[in-house]
Amino acid sequence: MSSSTHPAIGIIGSGFIINECHLPAYLKNGITPAAIASRTKENAEAVARQHGIARVHDGIDAMLADPSIEILDIAVPPQHQPAIILEACKRGTVKGILAQKPLTIDFAEAQELVAACEQANITLAVNQNMRFDPAVAEAKRLLDEQTLGAAVFSTIEMRGIPHWQPWQESLQSATLRVMSIHHLDCMRFWHGSPSAIYCSTRPDPRTQFPHQDGICTSILEWDNGLRAVIIDDVWTGPAHEGCPSELKIECRLEGEQGIAIGEIGWVQDPYTTPSTLRYASKGDQDFHHARLDGSWFPDAFAGTMQDLITALENDTTPTLSGRDNLETLALVEAAVISSTENRRVELSELIK
Repeated sequence: MSSSTHPAIGIIGSGFIINECHLPAYLKNGITPAAIASRTKENAEAVARQHGIARVHDGIDAMLADPSIEILDIAVPPQHQPAIILEACKRGTVKGILAQKPLTIDFAEAQELVAACEQANITLAVNQNMRFDPAVAEAKRLLDEQTLGAAVFSTIEMRGIPHWQPWQESLQSATLRVMSIHHLDCMRFWHGSPSAIYCSTRPDPRTQFPHQDGICTSILEWDNGLRAVIIDDVWTGPAHEGCPSELKIECRLEGEQGIAIGEIGWVQDPYTTPSTLRYASKGDQDFHHARLDGSWFPDAFAGTMQDLITALENDTTPTLSGRDNLETLALVEAAVISSTENRRVELSELIK
């Protein structure tokens, strides 16, 4: 993936996700942002120096007022993101917005943001970057080509310790809106939206701020009989406290005609371990090993931006459109309701 010419990109934010994920992936793939702004100009200047960004705006308002910017790449905490998106819609100068996940914490507010962008003729995409992990994308190809046959049972098992963000403490939320949201979206990417979910959670012993959604187990149900299970184990035993542990994210897709097993190269050591996928169908003597390039972090972040750029250039809908993302947010909200009310929740309760 490479692009020598593309719409002018303005980055809003200068934290870890921009500095360590967005920009390394963009520059590796020929995507050079035109400008950057942050709540703290000094931080934006430091990131600009490190990655060769030509312009640093005084603040977020100055970025929004820049008529030359065609795409906003927003990476701020979810409680601050809606106001920026709505102001961009009010000004109506940009053509596209790549927003962070979660788009917002409140599902009704997310619906308002999607509608506002549509009314302003701004193409909104949400950075559900796991879809562009090479193992996840290859599994999708196998499903689409019916290599595995009709899907029967899929799992994602994460045994990893994420970097918690400061904004999570104020929301008293750990895993569901930060890690599980990726895995729930991934199941939607592979199989479409389920009809219902049951989610059980408990606090993570290591995480100090108040929360209930530390270790999470979700069961997803489709009307055609397909079932999926997601295990998000951010404890993994006392791995940070001196105990040996085996960190991994593994996906497994079982169909009537075959099976695929992948490992997502993120929580392992080294940090950028390549993702892998092996698969087999009826009659195969052994697994085929897919030829993949790259890992989830940071490589997949180029895919989300390139997806938006391509949609703008071709006047099409991005894979990660805001409208599509509403179903992922509804699934996350259903998981929250299920875990707090101890019951199975149908998506139709949220999506009318």
